[in-house]
Amino acid sequence: CITSLFLSLSLSFTHPFIQYCLQRRLEGILRGMVNVSSVPITLKMRIGTSEKKLSGISLAGTMKNTGISLITVHGRTRQQRYTKLADWDYISQCREAAQPLPLFGNGDILSFADYNNNLKYADGCMIGRGALIKPWIFKEIKDQQHMDISSSERMDILRRFCTYGLEHWGSDALGVEKTRSYLLEWLSFLYRYIPVGVLEVLPQRINQRPPYYHGRDDVETLMCSPNCRDWIRLTEQLLGKVPDGFNFVPKHQANAYA
Repeated sequence: CITSLFLSLSLSFTHPFIQYCLQRRLEGILRGMVNVSSVPITLKMRIGTSEKKLSGISLAGTMKNTGISLITVHGRTRQQRYTKLADWDYISQCREAAQPLPLFGNGDILSFADYNNNLKYADGCMIGRGALIKPWIFKEIKDQQHMDISSSERMDILRRFCTYGLEHWGSDALGVEKTRSYLLEWLSFLYRYIPVGVLEVLPQRINQRPPYYHGRDDVETLMCSPNCRDWIRLTEQLLGKVPDGFNFVPKHQANAYA
């Protein structure tokens, strides 16, 4: 995304004049997109590149005048990645700078309780990793209750995912392995879900690393395994045996714990 590129560039330089020039360039890009687009244009950004280079407040105050419809702020720096919790206090300051434009916050939401609590910092919440770890989080928010999803229900979700993948990429060997690769990436997030019926204290926190535990059945135990080989075993139940020499390493470190 070209806007993300310019945001990264503008936040990477320390010289004020270079930052000013790049931010003006970004303003021009956003104004141009707004002028030619028939749909609302929104902007998503981090709070900065590092704790010493926080520029989210300044950017929110500037970009609100470009004609965009919404700003979303991920409450982390680029350098920080997922080593610390999202800074919702800073998101709140970005919200003040962006007024009257609505500003949504993003970071560490894994339950309806997290969602409710963070609404005091922003006009709305964007959910990222939480939806990968717990896809039914949106229903929990709607119903305002914790859902204890059984292993058979979770397998049905995976089965539906495979059906969609085979319909899109085809059911030949190439389509099967393409579906498997995406399923494995998703499983690298899904294993972090701790069933409500197993938790000692509600709600689960997104950076909470659980001790090893046995699920309520063999499939649930397999699903909570942090071992890639067990994720591969799950895909074999849905897509058949993997090819000889098959190996998998997650690509995205967002699945890691702090």
